[in-house]
Amino acid sequence: MVGKINGFFGVRGWVKIFSHTEPRSNILNYQPWWYLDKDQWKTIEITNGREQSKTIVAHVKAIDSREQAQHLLGLELYITKSQLPELDNEELYWHEMTGMRVVNVDGVELGVVDNMVATGANDVIVVKGEKEHWVPYIEPFLVSLNREERLITVDWDEEF
Repeated sequence: MVGKINGFFGVRGWVKIFSHTEPRSNILNYQPWWYLDKDQWKTIEITNGREQSKTIVAHVKAIDSREQAQHLLGLELYITKSQLPELDNEELYWHEMTGMRVVNVDGVELGVVDNMVATGANDVIVVKGEKEHWVPYIEPFLVSLNREERLITVDWDEEF
């Protein structure tokens, strides 16, 4: 999910978007957006968008009033993997890390990556195993990441 429609902006069909992209305005670079309607994927195209104060606002094609935009409120917005820019070999998107095994430098299996959390200071890997571990995604805690083996090695005590 790259964002969510969470409000109206004005009276001419513009909507507010909560963006999960970094920076926030990058959501406007991905077109079309996808959403799930019952069990069918549908697209939304925007004709205009911009950063407005601390939010993103966009005009959805063929939506010209608040009444028409009403059914869009709460929609979770997605993009396809093919819309993402290619990363170099050393980088991964967060969604690619989900399910990777995590071991500490002593070889103790801590669990698998459940999700990632942006804390402001640094990102954190949430590892689910016998315990839940919140491991900072920075050196010196992140020792290595092996994409092929889907294995992350961390310098983290199994009791934390």
